Amino acid sequence: MSALTSSGPLPDLTRPDVGAALFSTWSVGTPERQRAAVDAIAAAWDGRPWPAPELLSYNVYAGTDGDTLMHHSQWADEAAYHAFVRTHRQERNDAIDSAVPGIERLGLSRYRHYRGFQAPAAQGGAQDPGLIVVVEIDFDDPDPGLRRSWVDLVIEALESEPDQGLLTADFHLIVDGERHLRTDRARVLNYARWTGAEAYEAALAADGPRGGSSAWDRVRDFPGRVGASARSYRFRRSFVRPLEAPPNSANSPEGEAR
Repeated sequence: MSALTSSGPLPDLTRPDVGAALFSTWSVGTPERQRAAVDAIAAAWDGRPWPAPELLSYNVYAGTDGDTLMHHSQWADEAAYHAFVRTHRQERNDAIDSAVPGIERLGLSRYRHYRGFQAPAAQGGAQDPGLIVVVEIDFDDPDPGLRRSWVDLVIEALESEPDQGLLTADFHLIVDGERHLRTDRARVLNYARWTGAEAYEAALAADGPRGGSSAWDRVRDFPGRVGASARSYRFRRSFVRPLEAPPNSANSPEGEAR
């Protein structure tokens, strides 16, 4: 059975059966190549059987920079992803590369969802996001407890003084995996849904004057935080597991995030 492709639905980042949330980025060069790459991805996936019951969803986003594509896949466990790499990934990548030569693959990391914030406007899925912003925050201390404490502070600040236009913010901790998913980075990934680019830009512009808030001051002055980078995207494609293919085994927790 083929995968389902559409402009939606957006993935549920909080679903408890996700044991491995994988994020990766491609550089394709131009908006025209972005569109061609998304079409090639859809053709490569829609024209083949769903590769593994443990793959729960695969989602593609186009960067507002006109260059990047973000890939976000949800797996029941990391082992199933490595099995997919051995048996199915190359043929899909070959088909995509044949249609759009010269794609640069910038890296892949595994994360686990930690906590999320939801604004009242987003409750019940009442409002679709016009923009997805992914922020990667780096720390100089490998202790995952430090990053959890920082996320807790951010959510406390959002609950007391939310950004106008922010619908949801889902925080993930990077996990040290096997093979090419191994990492020594101490990182938090925030996947945030906004009403649109104007709201996000207004929030960035207002960030300085908001410094009088003690909650946000503690977020910014938190020890060990050494930098952050952000990219903006628009959702393009969703590929979801057919209902007829339930996962073979339940997800089991795997170690602490690093």
